[in-house]
Amino acid sequence: MTTIVYTHAACLDHRPGPHHPESPERLDVVLQALRSPEFSSLEWRDAPMGTVEQLQLIHERDFIDEVARSAPQHGYMPLDAGDTVMSPGSWEAVMRCVGAACAGVDAVMNAQARNVFCATRPCGHHAEPARAMGFCIFNQAAIAAAYAHEVHKLERVAVVDFDVHHGNGTQAAFFNRPELFYASSHQSPFYPGTGARSETGVNHNIVNVPLPRGCDSALFRAGIESDMLPAVRQFDPQLIIISAGFDAHRLDPLAGMNLEDSDFRWITSELMHIADATCEGRIVSILEGGYSLDGLVTGTMAHVRALMNIDIN
Repeated sequence: MTTIVYTHAACLDHRPGPHHPESPERLDVVLQALRSPEFSSLEWRDAPMGTVEQLQLIHERDFIDEVARSAPQHGYMPLDAGDTVMSPGSWEAVMRCVGAACAGVDAVMNAQARNVFCATRPCGHHAEPARAMGFCIFNQAAIAAAYAHEVHKLERVAVVDFDVHHGNGTQAAFFNRPELFYASSHQSPFYPGTGARSETGVNHNIVNVPLPRGCDSALFRAGIESDMLPAVRQFDPQLIIISAGFDAHRLDPLAGMNLEDSDFRWITSELMHIADATCEGRIVSILEGGYSLDGLVTGTMAHVRALMNIDIN
């Protein structure tokens, strides 16, 4: 089975303002890279619109209604202190993100694909059940996990997050839900200030791997091998969702970790081994952060190569 990419042109219409790091160019360069001949076997699908019912799997209805009312006809509308901003195209963009994530779950559960990459924006893992923050409006990774549980009746769904920032929104949504597991590696101390090892959830379903500024490949891999991967295996997931952020790349201007493209390929391959052993290889990967265009492109390419089992040796 092939790898499916879900994306939509509407995701380029979320425009949070000039000089904002979460720019349309981020997705544009990723799509250009994945349309190169090396990735010709990818199957491309338009992301459908998400639904309010899907949003409500994680987000409170009052918050959803507030975001819908905040969508401007012209100009910009901040949802927090200023980092998370809506433009006229933002509502459709975030609903395509949610639709892509849920369609990706359907595709792997119905054996249409071994795995899926959602090339969408804006990112989502900071969005809490009742709050937008950190460039994130709705939390599509958390929604996808809850969707898999509710619609496909899975008893154990794992989200694994290697974005440089801790996914406080995913953790908050999962903290008291033992059927949903969250594991995160992230720079610490750093924004948003959550993600300590002591934050373990209702049934040890939260695993945080805080890493220091300047963390290199060796330290990253050691932390993942000792703390994250064994916990994911022990959870025995029936589906793995990846919050795939590439801002831990050494080129990223907004963070201080020093990962290489090979590290993103490595962790992806390790998660695929677990998926092969526990859930017939089922993985849905969702694009999160990454603010060096060069680091974002090469990191994403390494990640998708792994999903596709492309041998570059």
